[in-house]
Amino acid sequence: MTRVGAHAPVLPLLAVVVLLALPLGPGGEGGAGPADAVSALVVLYCAVRLVRDRRRPLSRTAAVVLGLPVLGVAVAAMGAVSPGEGLTGLGRYVQVFVLVPAAVLLLVRDRADFRLLAWSFVGLAVWQGAVGVHQYATGTGASYQGRPVRAVGTFGAQDVMGMATVVSLGLVCAVGLALGAGPVRQRIIGLACALVLLPPLALSFSRGAWIATAVTVTAQLLLSGLRRALAAGAVVAAVSVIVVGGFGFGTAMLQERISSITRVADAPDQSVTDRYTMWAAATGMWGEHPVTGVGLKGFPEHRDSHASLALSAGSDTEGAGAAFRKQPLLSPHNMYLLILSEQGLLGLLALAGSWLALLLCAVRTLWRTRRSGAPGLDCGLVACGLLVWQLTDFAYADIGGPSTVLTAMCFGLAAWWGLTTANTRPRPDATGTGSDPRALAKGAPLR
Repeated sequence: MTRVGAHAPVLPLLAVVVLLALPLGPGGEGGAGPADAVSALVVLYCAVRLVRDRRRPLSRTAAVVLGLPVLGVAVAAMGAVSPGEGLTGLGRYVQVFVLVPAAVLLLVRDRADFRLLAWSFVGLAVWQGAVGVHQYATGTGASYQGRPVRAVGTFGAQDVMGMATVVSLGLVCAVGLALGAGPVRQRIIGLACALVLLPPLALSFSRGAWIATAVTVTAQLLLSGLRRALAAGAVVAAVSVIVVGGFGFGTAMLQERISSITRVADAPDQSVTDRYTMWAAATGMWGEHPVTGVGLKGFPEHRDSHASLALSAGSDTEGAGAAFRKQPLLSPHNMYLLILSEQGLLGLLALAGSWLALLLCAVRTLWRTRRSGAPGLDCGLVACGLLVWQLTDFAYADIGGPSTVLTAMCFGLAAWWGLTTANTRPRPDATGTGSDPRALAKGAPLR
């Protein structure tokens, strides 16, 4: 009970992660789910704690960095097609990029809380990955090239990126925990989990997730130190060759999917053609409304007037318990172009500026931790890795679906690492109820 009580403030955050392990109803729309509802309760819970404890919530820097996206989103909401669409879009952006990250920053008190959340990401990824591998092995996954073999976990065919996102984030956390200077047991378990998550990531057939994960793991290896990077890279490369090459894992479909990454410009398939067409449409919208965009939720309304005839009617989804349906293409599948088209240059500068500032703060803190030999290197590698993965994946995807709440939590963990001083101090007492007046004066999170 004492150990559970010590982590009491982050238990609501763990509940959000646990709810993402539950199966969604077949044929769902892939929108917000129970985890989103609980994330709203987490924000309310955090606000109650602030009022009760009468403590300053955020430092000035944290308030500016996390609050900057509100500027562009609020302006774009006023230009939405309807007030309802504007309010809905405003609420979603503020939830994902402001409120939930701020709640995570405030509720995570020390490195022990941070590691607990990181391991919860790994646990969720292992569960979803196991479901995905079973789907591939038994032919009960989503349809891919006419065969029900695509691993989608419990997210269903309408959210094929859900499992890929969860597994990728779990793998990034596992790699960060393995590369840190923590106990040997933690590093071994982290490496084992990272290797276990490679097959389900491959079977997701998500090229965007593969690219983002490869970029992120490479960055984590370089940030951890050259010697450790070479050793860990050799292990991952050897296992990848054995799994994919030696055992023929994934057969011809996986090999064809991998090779298609290098020829997306020469011989693109229909999904790539649709993506290029929607990117061009988003750019066209921005060209007509360069400063404030077409308004929140405005991309579907203006898509057809800016897209060429190469755009298909929608993507075909089937399998994993759902019947065949044509899923409409309602976004450009590029977060930066979605912001640019709907919020204009003002919104992109506000959001991307916030993300860039967060990344610089996180990397700076990680660099200082490495140079000083202070504890918490694993937390820094996880935080920077999660942020790098999100910013890379945003070039191939945007927010949407139940797994989006994990995006919000990733930004919150990165904010805790980069914007507070709590990551460099031990917990003041065994129960975590003590406080440091000097830390509170600097705007440290609740303890």
